[in-house]
Amino acid sequence: MSPRSRARDGAPPPVVAAAAADSGAGSDLGSEAGSDSDSAVVGRERTRQRVIEAAADLLAREGRDAVTTRAVAVAAGLQPPAIYRLFGDKDGLLEAVAEHGFATFLAAKRVDPDPQDLIEDLRAGWDLAVEFGLANPALYTLMYSEPTRVESPAFKAGMEILMGRIRRLAVGGRLRVDEELAATLIHATARGAVLTWLSLPEDRRNPALLTILRESMVAAVTNEEPAVQDAGPAGAARALRATLPEQTILSGAEQHLLREWLDRLASDG
Repeated sequence: MSPRSRARDGAPPPVVAAAAADSGAGSDLGSEAGSDSDSAVVGRERTRQRVIEAAADLLAREGRDAVTTRAVAVAAGLQPPAIYRLFGDKDGLLEAVAEHGFATFLAAKRVDPDPQDLIEDLRAGWDLAVEFGLANPALYTLMYSEPTRVESPAFKAGMEILMGRIRRLAVGGRLRVDEELAATLIHATARGAVLTWLSLPEDRRNPALLTILRESMVAAVTNEEPAVQDAGPAGAARALRATLPEQTILSGAEQHLLREWLDRLASDG
């Protein structure tokens, strides 16, 4: 049968068939290459995680000075040059360990989207942060030793959880101060409680310190009763400002103007 008749019968000419076969082989090779590349990425990430965990373990057992590139490499079963390839230098490794700490803390957070008691929910969140710091002193100190670490993705995710708690307080009329100030006070008192406790000799660590600091924070940022029941406009302004993004009646310009008025009213309280 001639090539032309084979083409009429639906069979591809030899050149076309060969090209198709070559194309299929190339696709298989490309798939294999992609699979090898994916495996390399996965393997690199696993090695990186192993190094981070080895460094975190050294940090917990022996302190920050023990976290040298050589010691971490030995603990992870690698040669020291591998640390530089993965993290650049020791500072890069410590940054990764700090991020590991934030991620570990984030995983421990318990989030109730609709707590029965807003104040108790605030207390529980504060207690959890302090307990994590006391249980992981060296890691916690590393996490908060550099102001730039607030750019950590896990730190930002944790702050979003905190802002959710604060927003619920505002919507319920229980927030005494501005939301951003409340977040700063809550975070500062928890961090201060941990670092102060760790700085004290063990025989001077009085649990009352933590309780008093927590209750001082609660009194500073919340009202005992919903502020919307008060005669003054500040609490109502904060509650309305918190729910403003959820409404769709006002235009963008109207929302902007109303928010400006509410900010003024809220600040008077």
